[in-house]
Amino acid sequence: MEIRHLRYFQAIANEGQITRAANKLHMAQPPLSQSLKSLEEELGVKLLERNGRKMELTDAGTVLYNKINELFDTLEETITEVKETGTGTKGSISLGCVKTCFSHIPRQIKLFQEKYPHVHFYLKEGDSYSLAEQLSNRDIDIAIIRLPLEMQAFNSLSLPDEKYIVVMPEQWCESSMIATTMRQLSTFPLLLLHRISGIGQYELILDQFESFNLHPKIVCECPDVDMILQLVSEEVGATIVPESTLSGHQLRGLKTLTIEDNTIISQSSLIWLKDRYLSKSTRRFIELFQSEKLEKETIFE
Repeated sequence: MEIRHLRYFQAIANEGQITRAANKLHMAQPPLSQSLKSLEEELGVKLLERNGRKMELTDAGTVLYNKINELFDTLEETITEVKETGTGTKGSISLGCVKTCFSHIPRQIKLFQEKYPHVHFYLKEGDSYSLAEQLSNRDIDIAIIRLPLEMQAFNSLSLPDEKYIVVMPEQWCESSMIATTMRQLSTFPLLLLHRISGIGQYELILDQFESFNLHPKIVCECPDVDMILQLVSEEVGATIVPESTLSGHQLRGLKTLTIEDNTIISQSSLIWLKDRYLSKSTRRFIELFQSEKLEKETIFE
């Protein structure tokens, strides 16, 4: 069995058509069809079946497809590891980040680029659930997420905790007002961050209201903090977000308040997939976060 036959099979499965797979591989269609036929004859099973214009995996094809994806991931990581042996830090880092955690990124990339100028960054945005999926699929190398998150599959480095604050239209409160209470908040229409799937900040905030036996008026749920803040600026409602979320935002017409009778804490982490080889550049980037955390812990001891 030749690796190229497995590569061709993977391409056909990904594209769903031999013609599209041939275009993707920059090769003619007949040899690609022959490669699939040879692989099926060698294994003695049907791997793909035609359903209209689309090629679909059989049960046997699904098993092979999943296994060769794992095989090629391991092969690529092994090649990277071998190439990096004895070489300097270069290459690329694919970094995912929850938008409300982005304040952790700019300074670290600047420091890293000063030390390792030949490393290229790819930044991707998403909520914690989608970034965890991208890590599991090896679409990104590392991610900065907000907890809670199912963490069994990941290694992690905790980042500094931060408090939640309230953001509301200026016209809704007196200029001297610097804090509010949970009961007062329950009387305002609220716009809350809600991740696409799984338990997150939305549930955390609702639990806090429930602990006060309060029932907030939720008028909008959204996974994008920029959209939420725009709605607040249009006086649709108020919101509750981690403090660092406001870094870099123009807060015209908005007022930030603390919550005087409750401290809601947001926890975030830098995470990466367990049992996956990380490139030298990615490991160095993680070490940058680790050294900064160690310095802060030493200062506060």
